Amino acid sequence: MGSNFQFSSIGFFSKAPSKYNTESNPTLISNQTLSGNISQILQHRNNRIMFNPILVFLVFIVLVCPTSCRKHHVINFRWHNLYPESFIWDPQSEHFVLGSLRQRTLLSVSDAGVTSYLLSDTSLPPNSSFLGLALDRRHHRILAVVHRFSTPTTPAFNALASYHLSTFHQLFLTPLPPTPLHSTVVANDVAVDFSGNAYVTDSANDVIYKLNIEGQASILSKSQAFKFHPVDRNVPYHNCGLNGVVHNSKGYLLVIQSNTGKLFKVNDDDGTAREVILNRDLTAADGIAVRSDGVVVVVSQYKLYFIKSDDNWSEGVVFDETALEEERQASAVVVGANDRVYALYGHVDEGVMGNTEREEFSIVEVESENESKGENVWIFVLIGLGLVYFLFWRFQMRQLVQNMNKKTA
Repeated sequence: MGSNFQFSSIGFFSKAPSKYNTESNPTLISNQTLSGNISQILQHRNNRIMFNPILVFLVFIVLVCPTSCRKHHVINFRWHNLYPESFIWDPQSEHFVLGSLRQRTLLSVSDAGVTSYLLSDTSLPPNSSFLGLALDRRHHRILAVVHRFSTPTTPAFNALASYHLSTFHQLFLTPLPPTPLHSTVVANDVAVDFSGNAYVTDSANDVIYKLNIEGQASILSKSQAFKFHPVDRNVPYHNCGLNGVVHNSKGYLLVIQSNTGKLFKVNDDDGTAREVILNRDLTAADGIAVRSDGVVVVVSQYKLYFIKSDDNWSEGVVFDETALEEERQASAVVVGANDRVYALYGHVDEGVMGNTEREEFSIVEVESENESKGENVWIFVLIGLGLVYFLFWRFQMRQLVQNMNKKTA
């Protein structure tokens, strides 16, 4: 027995009444019915195709928004009376390495705040501190500035120690000789070059030492440029001169001077120095680091400065400042994974006092607000372009469907 069918909108045959008898004329289908069915098929395909741009647009939003809206990385860790003055980032182990003002100890801290003991050097004089640290990955070493303050019963001690990066055995310990005009040295920070030479700042006398890979020390620079600017004797850091130091592969050091807020460029071969002209002083500057894009970051107890130069550091511009928590006494800065900038809250002023106890310290990510605003603008531009593309595509598909309907009418 014969049956009556029509072409459904999803491409299958379904049973339905018809005013035509297909048994007597099976090929008879009205043009109006056929055109309506074709329109429905095209519209359904259009709806299916439209899903792809929507999906792409949503995936784009999901991928972009976490990048622009992520929270700053904060690492809280615990170690009794550590009071770290400096730290470094080891990209291979993906851990931070920290020293201590009160202990002859180096330890590592993961990005989750898990602490691990690395070494305790009992060969150092009692009450010694690890101050500046430098990673010499090429020669598998950690370089650490060792300092002990003088007391009525113990003399001061200033040296550079080198430890093997895997075994943490001491490779050398070199005391830093005083200059003819100065009997007291205050070793502070250290940087290392590609050949393994180390550069140590003396904050008491504005002197830079150079040590070769074997640990033999000499004075690289005691330039008069370091003495050019007067020092305000009323500020608490007036006796801290040359401090944070980094090495550039082009053959020079960038060194900050805490008590004047000046930045110096020093030749790593002959020690000649000149001031880098900046648009503002780096008040109470302490640690220094460099991002992969050449931006220099300088930390003080009060702020983190972002500095750039277009002329190989004859001049520079402080293009942003980010306020820090003054009471937590930031003292060091490093550039970690993905060029993220981290400051160390080590409570160093409290640690120097010697009559306090503390368990918890922090490493916090710090961003330039000006750079973040620029990144957000580009993100919204990309989102806008994606939305324009989507609307244009949808308009084109509607035009196509309308044209097909007209041809089949």
